[in-house]
Amino acid sequence: MRTCAALVLAASLAACAGNSAQRSAPPPAPSEANASGVTTAVPPRSARGNPPFYEVLGKRYHVLPTSAGYVQRGVASWYGPDFHGLATSSGERYDMNAMTAAHTTLPLPTWVEVTNLENGKHVVVKVNDRGPFVKNRLIDLSFAAATALDMVGTGTTRVEVRAVAPPADAFRTATPVVAAAPPLAQSPPAQGASVERMFLQVGAFAQQENAERLVARLRASGFANPTLVTQPDDGRRLHRVWLGPVRDSVEYDALDARLRSIGVSNARLVTAREP
Repeated sequence: MRTCAALVLAASLAACAGNSAQRSAPPPAPSEANASGVTTAVPPRSARGNPPFYEVLGKRYHVLPTSAGYVQRGVASWYGPDFHGLATSSGERYDMNAMTAAHTTLPLPTWVEVTNLENGKHVVVKVNDRGPFVKNRLIDLSFAAATALDMVGTGTTRVEVRAVAPPADAFRTATPVVAAAPPLAQSPPAQGASVERMFLQVGAFAQQENAERLVARLRASGFANPTLVTQPDDGRRLHRVWLGPVRDSVEYDALDARLRSIGVSNARLVTAREP
């Protein structure tokens, strides 16, 4: 299930110095006000994993514009060896021995304090992945975090998840990022950063001629600029037909409705990184 989510999100994702090297000061960190009105610094958003919305297993998830004031209670689960070393939605590698977590809607990255409501134990983890895509689950913890909360044996437990300020070194990163967004708005990406854009995938074909026929059909039906994207897939080449990019869920739904009106009902959301 997590692999499926990664494919949807990605269809689209180290610093070191000599002993005498001098590091320049990082740029001023963006800030936002929490529920108490106190302004705290927030880390820049990951260049991957933060589209306005995405879909997994037929359900749509809207990424929150900010983590400020976030507090929720629900069920936590955990994931471990089967995913160790695989890419997370943010592009980082999953380390089951690190204090990390997956969440469906919090911006990536976000630091949260997770409290086990059954025993009072708590940890601070970095949310760098998407999930869990299971009904009534709030957060998916790394093996290390689940161990610290004493929930590995039970598999799940009731927790409280509260957004907290990130550590000071969260603002030092070599990964291209998109600037943190204030409530209800996205800041433009930093110069040179790549961004995720959303498309509707209308079809995927082994034979390029079939994809070209669909492109011609879409153009004849008045759709602007359908794109044929050829990508490797399990040792073969698939020819995918995309429409977009689209700005938001309103534009996505309007385009999907137009497709359905001409008998195309299998379109799905994909994201791709663009410079």
